[in-house]
Amino acid sequence: MKKRILAIILMGVSILANAQKSEDIKAIKGQCGCFDVKFSYAETFAPDKSYQFHDRYRTGGREWIFVDEETKNDRLVLMHLLVINDTMVIKHWREDWVYENTDLLAYQKGTEWKPLILPKNDVKGQWTQKVFEINDMPRYEGSASWNHQDGKHTWANITDAPLPRREYTKRDDYQVLRRNNRIHVTETGYLHEQDNDKIIRGESGDKLLAQEKGLNNYVKIDDSKCQLAVEFWKKNREYWVDVRTVWGKILAENKGLNIKTKNDDGKMLWKEIDDLVEDFKKKDIKNAQNRQIAIRTLLTKYII
Repeated sequence: MKKRILAIILMGVSILANAQKSEDIKAIKGQCGCFDVKFSYAETFAPDKSYQFHDRYRTGGREWIFVDEETKNDRLVLMHLLVINDTMVIKHWREDWVYENTDLLAYQKGTEWKPLILPKNDVKGQWTQKVFEINDMPRYEGSASWNHQDGKHTWANITDAPLPRREYTKRDDYQVLRRNNRIHVTETGYLHEQDNDKIIRGESGDKLLAQEKGLNNYVKIDDSKCQLAVEFWKKNREYWVDVRTVWGKILAENKGLNIKTKNDDGKMLWKEIDDLVEDFKKKDIKNAQNRQIAIRTLLTKYII
């Protein structure tokens, strides 16, 4: 009798877990579609009264987000493509969602990441969001549970990250952006809300320079308005899948990552990868193995 009761309890727990996971996947996929996006950031606080707050940052654009790869309901690859003035498409960033993942990369500063292994019990029912640059190199990773209550679907995590693209070429007064990320998925799109700390990281530890509020508002529009991005990806997908495959192998082989963004001859990593992909297309190189060998040869020049 006791065994039967235990079996019923375990069955109930399994049903609840599967229901939760299904809702999680629905929320992750709820971030897909064609969106008009507004990005807004404002510095809100600094412990040093003499600190001069930087101007507020506002911009916008159109973005096509879609599931490019899905594996056994425990890994989803979401690709972001920018549509510029309905005439041009730019490969944007990528996010991988991995279920109950224990193997993360923890950002340090500069272009260095170290491995972070989490206990299995700590990530039970959680999803890791792994965010990658336009050239598919890592940016930041964080693990948390999705929360589905009162018709709201949210995911929240705090993790260290490199300086954002809007600032890394303009500022050198801090080294780490500690991201307090909250994703709110709704029927009309989703909101990426942020309360970020700008951290000065040195040998003596971390010091807060300033805090900022960020709101990235994704409003769904008709998918037809992103058709240009759909056509772009059909022509370019196989090459960029090779790039992310090689990056994945490199990350699996190494404990952490330390790279140069600029080579000894002054060439930039992102530009060389982009040029290599264009060369594949121009020369119509169809053999994926040969393409991946060329990509690995290129990336190896930048790995410290």
